[in-house]
Amino acid sequence: MAAPSITRFHARAVALLTALVLFISAPFASAVPLARDPDIEHALRKMAAPILNAAGLGDSVKILLVNDERLNAFVVDHSHIFINTGMLMRMTSPEMLQSVIAHEAAHIANGHITRRMANLDSARSASGLGLALALAAAAASGRGDVGAAVALGTQNSALRQFLAHTRAEEASADQSSVRYMAAAGIDPIGAVQVQQIFAGQELLNVSRQDPYMRSHPLTRDRLRAMQGFVTAYSGKSRKQPELEYWYDRARSKATAFLRPTKWTFQRADESTTEDIRHMRLSVAYHRQQNAAKALSHINQAIALRPKDAYYYELKGQILLENRQFQNAVKAYRTSANLAPRNALILGGLGRALLTVNRPKEALTYLEKARSLDFRDAKVLRDLGSAYAQTGQHGLASLATAERYALANRLKDADIHARRALARLPKGSSAARRAEDIVSAAERVQKRK
Repeated sequence: MAAPSITRFHARAVALLTALVLFISAPFASAVPLARDPDIEHALRKMAAPILNAAGLGDSVKILLVNDERLNAFVVDHSHIFINTGMLMRMTSPEMLQSVIAHEAAHIANGHITRRMANLDSARSASGLGLALALAAAAASGRGDVGAAVALGTQNSALRQFLAHTRAEEASADQSSVRYMAAAGIDPIGAVQVQQIFAGQELLNVSRQDPYMRSHPLTRDRLRAMQGFVTAYSGKSRKQPELEYWYDRARSKATAFLRPTKWTFQRADESTTEDIRHMRLSVAYHRQQNAAKALSHINQAIALRPKDAYYYELKGQILLENRQFQNAVKAYRTSANLAPRNALILGGLGRALLTVNRPKEALTYLEKARSLDFRDAKVLRDLGSAYAQTGQHGLASLATAERYALANRLKDADIHARRALARLPKGSSAARRAEDIVSAAERVQKRK
């Protein structure tokens, strides 16, 4: 890290990131392939809220979706819970998904992550975690506490070792998660149902086990203990129709984009509400490049929920990807007016404005999107384009460097960060961000 920027980090974050750099000795894992969708993230946020409040975490934890159809969920810091698309699509009730969130929240609340970091010297192979990206991302955001989460690869054996929980931690998290669900009025039976999915996997070859099983070892004793916890808290739940709606909507949208379109057409009528049915059909027709039917169905969904920012965002995406740029701007603008602090929506509006040659106006939304959420590589790409089109070439190079850093391509990030430094005012906040990337790249090179 360049000295001028260290003072911007919380002391704990600095210690964490410094410790991680000290153990860099292996090739970096690929960055986590996040599946960023404002509609799905909104639904996950609503389902997680009662759990996180019961755990005393409030809104300090963000739920992010990983584009991986294998069953997995994990935490790597105190600010994020990662859930695979496969886990979201496999669950059959909001309670099951909430139990996964509750379990991961318990690992945070019970201090398991803090202890793991404190004992990092016992896991040198965790150096394959893409840690240079963590440094660059933290520098780019000004928040060292969130940087580490972005970079972690999901295929690396070192990562599995780093994420693996002990039996004591699992027992603690199980008991706490059931307590959180009961306190939030959520039926904890979902926790047992999730564990039953993985029952028997300990008998499989490791290569055939789901990643969740490898990082969260399950035993018959643990399942029996969980059943006991659930029995002790039975009778304290209540219906949650609003969350059932958002769960079905999130799962339906994920499957509409990720499953074969034939699968979606066959199951669209199973949707819990008519607007969700239209949304699913809209996505399926869009994937078949039938813009007319896609727009017809999303318009019917909007007619049923005229103040829904996320349906307008989907309409904007369909229009943009079908080169109806002016109409896309209108749809995204409506969406942004309804959700003015949603970074993904603001980024979409900025992207649409670039297509109609309005880079100066696009910058307003893209810069705000980046300030709210630095994880979106598309925003960084569009920022680079908007800066270049408005003659701000130093900032364009910096945005490109940050985008490469998020992709864990530190060599390319270093090249563009140095170009940025040659053009940015010395000592400016932008120059310090570029210095951080250069410093991170140099540290990586020295360790090779």
